[in-house]
Amino acid sequence: MINPLASFGIEFRDPSLLDRALTHRSVGRHNYERLEFLGDALVNAGVALLLFRAHPRNSEGELTRLRASLICESGLADIGRELNLSDHLRLGSGELKSGGYRRDSILADAVEALIAAVYLDQGWEACQALIEALFAKRVGLAGMDARKDAKTELQEWLQARALPRPEYTLVHSVGKDHDKLFYVECRLPQLEIKAVATGRSRKSAEQDAAAAALKALQAPKDSNANEQSARV
Repeated sequence: MINPLASFGIEFRDPSLLDRALTHRSVGRHNYERLEFLGDALVNAGVALLLFRAHPRNSEGELTRLRASLICESGLADIGRELNLSDHLRLGSGELKSGGYRRDSILADAVEALIAAVYLDQGWEACQALIEALFAKRVGLAGMDARKDAKTELQEWLQARALPRPEYTLVHSVGKDHDKLFYVECRLPQLEIKAVATGRSRKSAEQDAAAAALKALQAPKDSNANEQSARV
């Protein structure tokens, strides 16, 4: 099995850990689910440490918000795509046919499982070094001023008015796996607002769509239109 972490200088002493980390439950009992459970905790701790050091002036609430934005499913899935995990995952025939190797949930789980495999194989120091390599750039881009992201702002605006959460839909994507462009729609049905945005990741496209929806909320309504639309 090809090691997707070889470029980070990681060679597994126990190759069975790598094999399990890349095996979905659809294959059988020996899958990554237990590793994913451990990896979730390790990623939380490792990213928390990175943020604590990188943002010494930020409050607990701001750090918590930043961590959530970094380790959400779509964020972890983006890392999985950067590691080309779609080419290495072992999936059952049903998952293969349904395109499971592209699914955010599976890619995110596999990233966490890989991190746990490194921890079990080589200890915390190597595990933290990998987390730093995977997340350092993202931590720097997470917003030094810790402002709320557009999705959070939009959701809080709606909650304050007892309105349903926004609906995010992947309209389509174009390009090869390593160079995709995602088209995402953010829809607020009760307010008759929808916004479509593009991004190099689904996460960034959702953020831009949420920002466009917020902008539409602030714009005067067109009395002649049944639905306001925004596109970025």
